[in-house]
Amino acid sequence: MEKIELRKLQAFLRQALGNDGVRVTADPKNPDDAAVHFGERKIASIVVDDEDGDRSFAFAMKLPVGRETLQSYLRKLFENDKLTIAPRGRKTDSVELNSGEDFLGVISADDAKQTSYTLQIAILDIDLDDF
Repeated sequence: MEKIELRKLQAFLRQALGNDGVRVTADPKNPDDAAVHFGERKIASIVVDDEDGDRSFAFAMKLPVGRETLQSYLRKLFENDKLTIAPRGRKTDSVELNSGEDFLGVISADDAKQTSYTLQIAILDIDLDDF
């Protein structure tokens, strides 16, 4: 992943999550991918998808909490009260993550007991044009 893409992804995530403490760096194990840090710890990964000639990025973050605390966990982590979760119609194993009225991604249960989740945000190359 090129340095300019890393900077654009970092700016995008800072805006989306509402916190300038988010950092995006090249993944030392796979330079085609990126690592997302908050403070000193790695909180997520970004994998590049180049299929079909369109470049996109898949953000994935493990959330070690149950459904009842997802919203408060994310708000506290990123110090952003605009982050909200919303139901996804008939789906009971996942919820949407929004920032204000903007859709950010989907949070899906990792297990049947719904004790941990994964936040997935699809970032298209055109999403980075303004950064």
